Amino acid sequence: MKEERMLYQIKELEKMIFRALLLEQNGGEELPCKPPTPTQMQILEYILKHQQEEIFQKDLEEVLNLRRATVSGVLQTMEKNHLIERVISSQDARVKKIILNPKAQAMFRQKEKKMQELEKIVIQGIEEHDLESFSSVLKRMKENLKKYLSK
Repeated sequence: MKEERMLYQIKELEKMIFRALLLEQNGGEELPCKPPTPTQMQILEYILKHQQEEIFQKDLEEVLNLRRATVSGVLQTMEKNHLIERVISSQDARVKKIILNPKAQAMFRQKEKKMQELEKIVIQGIEEHDLESFSSVLKRMKENLKKYLSK
């Protein structure tokens, strides 16, 4: 199997998943902004799972394995769309912690449910051992790329 073909397949799958998420209608409920992107959803999820901690841009860069400029741009968009706020940290006035807008929490819960439904659709008819193998292969691919990029 050619490497290019594998990369194209991964990109095509990503696009299809994103399109499926965008098909979701808001059920008539008014949201504070347009639907969050997958990266925004990852950020929302991380912040929700770590509510007891102060979350900073640097944390998101490390956890999501994204560059500083990328995370900065995503956070600016999220702030503009009233999903998050950046406030001065109580521990260090030089940095701003990231907090979620209450409406963003409600929207995340709604979108998270849709993502869970979509995941069920995506893995439908695939044996558990095949999913475990696939997950293992994806992890290995990410490790290979991390090694390559750290040279």
